[in-house]
Amino acid sequence: MIEKALLMIIALRIFSGSVDIAAALLMYKFNDLEKAFYINTLLALVGPCILIITTAIALFGLAEKISLTRMICLFAGITLILISLKSD
Repeated sequence: MIEKALLMIIALRIFSGSVDIAAALLMYKFNDLEKAFYINTLLALVGPCILIITTAIALFGLAEKISLTRMICLFAGITLILISLKSD
């Protein structure tokens, strides 16, 4: 039997992939670099959100198996990734 946390992560990743494919189709349909840039910018917001949510779900699902120190390190790593995306 599949765990609920794993099922939620799978569903979110399928959703995220579907959003990416839909965005690519919209870029193709509009055939405009400016609109494609705007759509791509919106995708840049979706990706980190999905990353944070799926990681949180996984950590809560593994809470009994992972130490608190390891959880803090994982969240710190994700935070650093997000900060590096916004830095110049």
